[in-house]
Amino acid sequence: MGVLKGGLSVRRYRAETPPEGFRDTYINALEENQFREPLTEVHKEQRVGWTQVHNLLDTSFLDTNKWLYNQYAVFGLRIDKKVLPAKLFQAHLQKRCEGWCQANGRERCPSKVKGELKEALELEMLLKTLPRVAVYEVAWNLNEGWVIFHNQSEVPNDTFRKLFHRTFGMVLIPHDPLDFVADRLDYIDELVGSGASDLRMEAS
Repeated sequence: MGVLKGGLSVRRYRAETPPEGFRDTYINALEENQFREPLTEVHKEQRVGWTQVHNLLDTSFLDTNKWLYNQYAVFGLRIDKKVLPAKLFQAHLQKRCEGWCQANGRERCPSKVKGELKEALELEMLLKTLPRVAVYEVAWNLNEGWVIFHNQSEVPNDTFRKLFHRTFGMVLIPHDPLDFVADRLDYIDELVGSGASDLRMEAS
């Protein structure tokens, strides 16, 4: 649980400062975009939604004591996707095509038949396959308007920004790490020495 304890490897964003009376609006927004299990076990599309950081199975945000700590909103982005093992799938499909050829006295399996066998096998294996589950933690300083996302990879960050915008109607602006200290005059000399000389001009 990196946001609440331990080391951090994050990306930082700027967001708008929420207006007065935001709580009810944002509680409803989180509820509407919470993570939801697929309706069928053979669902193979990616599923995304918000969850609690304490337990990925907790998806209700009605109790603010579980995710709102003073000015900090802390929650998680859950991404689920079922992925079939490609080599194993192809091996089973080949065996089924060979079985069809033997049963029908054919040397090759027609493309239509192969497609039907492939679809049936995919549904069968999806029923037995658990999804890959990833949860990325989010911390939002509601007073200062910055957000940190506990991952640096492009794909999860892109998914996060899209869901954040869909949920809260805000576009997240990437925040350069140097912005943390650009307004701290006591850090300028150290930053200049490390090559960030443009900060002296900005601070003057």
